[in-house]
Amino acid sequence: MIFNEQSAKIIAQFLLQIKAIKLETHKPFTWASGLRSPIYCDNRLILSYPDIRNHVVYDLSKEIEQSSGLPDAIIGVATGAIGIGALVASELGVPFAYVRPKPKSHGRENQVEGHIEEYAKVVVIEDLISTGKSSLEAVDTINKSINVKVKAIAAIFDYGFEETRKRFEEQEMDYYSLSDYDNLIDQAYQTNYLAQSDLEPLRSWRKDPKNWIKKFNHGIKN
Repeated sequence: MIFNEQSAKIIAQFLLQIKAIKLETHKPFTWASGLRSPIYCDNRLILSYPDIRNHVVYDLSKEIEQSSGLPDAIIGVATGAIGIGALVASELGVPFAYVRPKPKSHGRENQVEGHIEEYAKVVVIEDLISTGKSSLEAVDTINKSINVKVKAIAAIFDYGFEETRKRFEEQEMDYYSLSDYDNLIDQAYQTNYLAQSDLEPLRSWRKDPKNWIKKFNHGIKN
């Protein structure tokens, strides 16, 4: 679910402008999971562009406060959301911590780094939501590590998979993003980043990413 339709279009334009998101229907990317995909997203690049970074931080802060109320703290998911999460916490004037995918193998072996008061109401920041599995695992880790209430997950970008929506619904966890796949494709086409012939394979990928490569393998480079 996106926070705001107009903001979603602007953020999509920014992500394309700085090449945080790349679209390739004829030479798909391979994700860490092995999935072949026509889209690659690296929102960490936002941190390198001050004007865009400030815009993203302002929009996330404003929308979090409007949707969930002012949280007591922000928790970023390592590593992609540590930078943006800390800046959002600063904008809102609340404490910040971050959650690791695995505990440290030395020292105190923490998985949640930072200090947040007990019973605090927190919002978790993600740079990207794909299947939602890692996001919900982060929430589970937070709940097991510290005694707080996670109100919602807020992200910069969401692929908008149906399985993701169902997964969050089953866990009764609210989630939002500044922009999403539909707005990205629309903006990419309107700004001539994409040809009309690219639209069908891109939209089909989102519907069935696991089998997409079998249907659109003609002309694809390995």
